[in-house]
Amino acid sequence: MKFKSELGLPLAAGSIAALGWAGPDWLSFLLTLAFAKGLVVLGVVLQMRAGLVSFGQALYYCIGGYAAGLAAKHLGIQDAIVLLALGVVASLMMAALCGIMVARYRDIFYAMLSMALSMIVYGMLVKSSALGSTDGFNVANPSYLGFQPDPSQAKRVAFLVTLAIALVAALVCHRVLRSRFGRLSEAVRENEIRVDFLGISPFGLVYLNYCGAAVLSALGGGLIAIATGHVDPDMAFWATSGEFVFMALLGGTAHVAAPFVAAIVFSAVRTFAIQEAPHLWQLTLGSVLLALILFLPKGLWSLVSRRRAAVPAEIPSVTKEVSP
Repeated sequence: MKFKSELGLPLAAGSIAALGWAGPDWLSFLLTLAFAKGLVVLGVVLQMRAGLVSFGQALYYCIGGYAAGLAAKHLGIQDAIVLLALGVVASLMMAALCGIMVARYRDIFYAMLSMALSMIVYGMLVKSSALGSTDGFNVANPSYLGFQPDPSQAKRVAFLVTLAIALVAALVCHRVLRSRFGRLSEAVRENEIRVDFLGISPFGLVYLNYCGAAVLSALGGGLIAIATGHVDPDMAFWATSGEFVFMALLGGTAHVAAPFVAAIVFSAVRTFAIQEAPHLWQLTLGSVLLALILFLPKGLWSLVSRRRAAVPAEIPSVTKEVSP
């Protein structure tokens, strides 16, 4: 399974890259947003594998976007990789501080505390006129390791960069979830007391999961800022965090590819719902996604699991001699 996943992820990414590059502009842009948000959802899934649900993941999504935007606007940094790295560092520093408090809680307290921290940042950004208040500010098109793409191709280049980063993140998380750390994180979900009796700190495991999810969310926020050319306080709003949790439930937690599949489906349904029913798009979106959850309670990835389970295994034939 490990070999198949690590081989299948690059093959799938290559197919999607070809589709997005050859397809229309709107398709590559939609996929860019989906894969960027899929990184945030992957961070939510990492925490869910440890039995934790974060309703404040938009905090680090927002910090990643604002850090990249501010560095480009006020420091004159134009390289996208440097901007993303600064966003990751800023989010990791915030997570390292907040995680000391958040990682001590579980269940609904963990969810509400993470959401409260996100809403504090949202309130600060809304009241800050220097950061554009409710309107936010624009982010200029960056370069990529010295390469400045033509404005007509900037969106497609951003798509390829986003896809490449998502692929690397998925492969790393695939290894992490199947490592000793990943199995211990699942053990915290099943029985935290036994993990503590083994001499392993559940707090440390949750803390590292929290910080790792912050890094993934910062990458997603930075990529969104680069792709859309804009950041605003809504990136830290509680509804944005709820959207990420919803996509995590929609895709399921069985595989690292599930968050990206869910993000693509969610983005596609919402886009077409807005286009076809602009006054009823929320009702249409909610109805479609509710149907998916009702008929696929374990997420979209359960379709893949069912298909694998439906393949019959080869059973060796056994001949029995029956005496007359």
